[in-house]
Amino acid sequence: MATVQPRIISSFIGNNSIRSTQPLPHLFRFDLGRKHVSMQLSRTLSGLTNLLFNTSRNVDEVIDGKRKRLKPGHVSPRRPVPAHITKPPYVESFKVPGISSGLEIHDKEGIERMRASGRLAARVREYAGTLVKPGVTTDEIDEAVHNMIIENGAYPSPLGYGGFPKSVCTSVNECICHGIPDSRPLEDGDIINIDVTVYLNGYHGDTSATFFCGDVDEKAKKLVQVTKESLDKAISICGPGVEYKKIGKIIHEHADKHKYGVVRQFVGHGIGRVFHADPVVLHFRNNEAGRMVLNQTFTIEPMLTIGSRKPIMWDDNWTVVTEDASLSAQFEHTILITKDGAEILTDC
Repeated sequence: MATVQPRIISSFIGNNSIRSTQPLPHLFRFDLGRKHVSMQLSRTLSGLTNLLFNTSRNVDEVIDGKRKRLKPGHVSPRRPVPAHITKPPYVESFKVPGISSGLEIHDKEGIERMRASGRLAARVREYAGTLVKPGVTTDEIDEAVHNMIIENGAYPSPLGYGGFPKSVCTSVNECICHGIPDSRPLEDGDIINIDVTVYLNGYHGDTSATFFCGDVDEKAKKLVQVTKESLDKAISICGPGVEYKKIGKIIHEHADKHKYGVVRQFVGHGIGRVFHADPVVLHFRNNEAGRMVLNQTFTIEPMLTIGSRKPIMWDDNWTVVTEDASLSAQFEHTILITKDGAEILTDC
């Protein structure tokens, strides 16, 4: 099975990617068969891409007799950040961040700073969730998130990361991850994942949750519930010396129990002074080596699907949706490995 891991539209981009033997973050695709991950850079869409994604399907197609397939809306201009706000190095360099190897292990001061950034990220996430209502656009959610982060003296980590144009990721319905906030109004029955990362006092805190918009059907509610349960189960087994692969095992087992797919191309990651670092945290069964270390921080962020787990990327080079437009849900926490197990840094 490892040799047939799907590659996100890699057949359309040829060699327009960089590869490394070093582990990479969830913004990058992990290829278990080749023992590496790839970071997609800018690419020119081929006619084949347009044929398979844009012109060969009806964007107004109704899914499950209820909702329309997602399509891009208008993306507003990038929001400004006051000069006094400390920005991550990648923002000033205007370059795609390099690969950060090595674990994020903290001293006492570092742990306190991680706790502070985690608390703020959690507060922002929950505030964003209160805004989820029919008629509200994801761009309006982005504006509110952006302002709250800035008002608290922090920087919205996604803004400017590898060219990402907004301050939060908003992934609606079949969007697996990295949805760009735009002019599309939320509709009754939608589910939406809101992924918040803040950079406060030199440390990142990263978290996400999937919220209900209006009256959501039972099928969607169950997917969201099971996805949250899979994250909780994974965190419960973490601690010093525990193998990372146990995270994937317990998530995959729980998903299998409910006949859900586990997205394999996007992973958890080390986090702290840098946005993405070692280790790569796989959410599916695997035999990768590595054990957790006291005082390290990383994310766990499973993405489950009702139907196909195969992803397709939009023309914007960020938005990733399920191949069959089936629903996807995600939850994420940043955790700290302690002598007693794991402390959730992004809990309210």
